[in-house]
Amino acid sequence: MMQPTIDWRSLSLEQLEQAYSPSSAIGGNYQPFIDQYMQRSAQARAWFAGQSECTARYDCFYGQGSRQQFDFFKPHETKKPPLLVYIHGGYWQELSKNESLFVADQAVQAGLAHAVLGYTLAPSASVGDIVAQCVQALRYLRAQADVLGFDAQRIYLAGSSAGAHLAAMTALQCPFVAGTVLVSGIYELEPLIHTSINTALGMNAAQAQELSPALQNLSYFPPAVIAVGDIETAQFKQQSVAFAKQLKQCASVLTIEGRNHFDVVFDLLDPATLLGQASLSLMGVGSW
Repeated sequence: MMQPTIDWRSLSLEQLEQAYSPSSAIGGNYQPFIDQYMQRSAQARAWFAGQSECTARYDCFYGQGSRQQFDFFKPHETKKPPLLVYIHGGYWQELSKNESLFVADQAVQAGLAHAVLGYTLAPSASVGDIVAQCVQALRYLRAQADVLGFDAQRIYLAGSSAGAHLAAMTALQCPFVAGTVLVSGIYELEPLIHTSINTALGMNAAQAQELSPALQNLSYFPPAVIAVGDIETAQFKQQSVAFAKQLKQCASVLTIEGRNHFDVVFDLLDPATLLGQASLSLMGVGSW
């Protein structure tokens, strides 16, 4: 059951720090989940290496920065499949595309083309810079649709945590996006200003408002699936519920039992799970 809504302004600085620390809901140690990201991504690379029915391209540049790259995967038997673009999380300052391939094999098996984006991390880039890079990447991918062999009319975005924020902000600036899957996202950034997360980000209140999807005009936001783990802080759950209520084209927010902030994304394309079923249905595809 969802906890009562609590205004973040009523929380002390210590409470805010805990509320926006996803690992606080799992005892503080999230490294085992990062290890799983790496292991599953390595398994996906190994799977593609053994497949003759798929295309796998790594470290493709969409911009001039060293991290402005994407990996791309496509099933051969589908002439022009939909494209699912995944944007990783890490509070805009951790992780990379390289350990974010954990659903790439599932995507191709479901009949999707799949791109996993990298971007410059804070403090080398501001959150605004990172949003701009993601927008640049999506526009580049759409321009390359014929070359890469996917349907430019069916481009979907997915992201986890900060990646969900980036997916939402990118969708707002790329009206050709057909739908989004937003997992454990942050849609109002101002609370973060008062936490240690902002040390690397350096946001002020005006920037936080400008970069908050929840504070933008959402009239034309594409159809969305919004999910959050059951084992998450109340503030993360509230962020998802509040954003879902603002959207005209959104199924009820999915609270995934037994999942936390770090492992709920593993369900993204798993047809045996509630989130996987919702995502695959949104994109109109199935599984092998």
